[in-house]
Amino acid sequence: MLLVAVAAVRLSSRSGLPSLLIYLGIGIAIGQDGIGNVVFDNAELTQVIGYAALVVILAEGGLGTKWKEIKPALPAAIALSLVGVAVSVSVTAAGAYYLVGLEWRQALLVGAVVSSTDAAAVFSVLRKVPLPARVTGVLEAESGFNDAPVVILVAAVATVGPVDEWYVLIGKIALELAIGVAIGLAVGFLGAYGLRHVALPASGLYPIAVMAIAVTAYAAGAMAHGSGFIAVYLAAMVLGNAKLPHWPATRGFADGLGWIAQIGMFVLLGLLVTPHELAQDFWPAVVIGLVLTMVARPLSVFVSLLPFRLPWQEQTLMSWAGLRGAVPIILATIPMVSGIEGSDRVFNIVFVLVVVYTLVQGPTLPWVARKLNLRDTDEAAADLGIESAPLEKLRGHLLSFAIPRASRMHGVEVSELRLPPGASVTLVVRDGKSFVPAPSTVLRRGDELLVVATDPVRDAAEARLRAVARGGKLAGWLGSDSESSH
Repeated sequence: MLLVAVAAVRLSSRSGLPSLLIYLGIGIAIGQDGIGNVVFDNAELTQVIGYAALVVILAEGGLGTKWKEIKPALPAAIALSLVGVAVSVSVTAAGAYYLVGLEWRQALLVGAVVSSTDAAAVFSVLRKVPLPARVTGVLEAESGFNDAPVVILVAAVATVGPVDEWYVLIGKIALELAIGVAIGLAVGFLGAYGLRHVALPASGLYPIAVMAIAVTAYAAGAMAHGSGFIAVYLAAMVLGNAKLPHWPATRGFADGLGWIAQIGMFVLLGLLVTPHELAQDFWPAVVIGLVLTMVARPLSVFVSLLPFRLPWQEQTLMSWAGLRGAVPIILATIPMVSGIEGSDRVFNIVFVLVVVYTLVQGPTLPWVARKLNLRDTDEAAADLGIESAPLEKLRGHLLSFAIPRASRMHGVEVSELRLPPGASVTLVVRDGKSFVPAPSTVLRRGDELLVVATDPVRDAAEARLRAVARGGKLAGWLGSDSESSH
């Protein structure tokens, strides 16, 4: 199954479908209505494993989040995660109650469960679609933040007995979020400090330590009756921006764990569902999904982002890019475990809604971005995917990257890079052949470069390379590179 799931990623990348649909399909195929005839109905085990997988996915997403990109987007993302969730839950629950005829607690559960965008779906789709940094930053931060309030809300509504008053719920959510934020930041900064000052005996231990620190943030947040989900995301984001040793190995390790978590979680969710029971809830799910996609999500984006005065094109794209995935399905197991009446129907509606609207929204997101003129192709093509490996005994760093097709570094001489003292281009690989460049060597698109930089100038060297990639040889002279050294 793992090999089939890995091979399916290729199909997913070619078709534009989020990989979650293929993994869900694998789970359904081996389930009781499929060729495998495996009977599985343990909602509690699914919830536990789903939570564990979600912790790993949030950690991987946090490690890959760049602080400089997400920092300007934080206020808007927080507004979407709090105000947006409240608007989305209210409108979707009203649609489920009045249009579909669900009992009020079931309607509120459906509204709460589907109000959370899915980190795995958003991270996997958005990183393939070149969008402006502000849009990507808001959507990624929202998907990392909004799980926390939604989990608290669903757990409160799914409690057997009367539901707390709205102001009590708001107080609980605020307190748990505050605890989670404090613990996540504290664990992240302490972990980064420790990894920078404690020399581990093997490079392979660093990735394990980073992931262990991220999971510790979740555990500490949950034990302190705070939000473990926001704690793990923030701790991982701090670690991901701390320039830790052996970072490429750590990112590769986290990426692999993230894929395993996604595969296991989605296959298990596919196993849990009973396909022949979905038919009767298909149209209710479609109707609720229409309310969510065409009314609740756009209204929540508009209300939340009203103070920020973002262009209507960006708001429209954010409305369409509110992707759902495994998180709503996992949250739908909470009322099943709690024994809430009608919880099986809630699960089926959520499952159908996620599958149908992921099929619609995922593949069409690039088309919508293109129609709104928000595909940032130049920026994506010009940006350098610089990898850095520390040279600990030499107190330096080895930077490696390839010059993209549309980069303005094409045609620039090595001397015109004007790298800061302490950094130099040591090797160029062109057409499969490597050579040591001269100062007059002209760089070309497709070239792979190795740059050695001492510790003090590593950041300045990387900033200068990115500036030239975007602005050409005159970057800096024209004011586009404030960080470069002349």
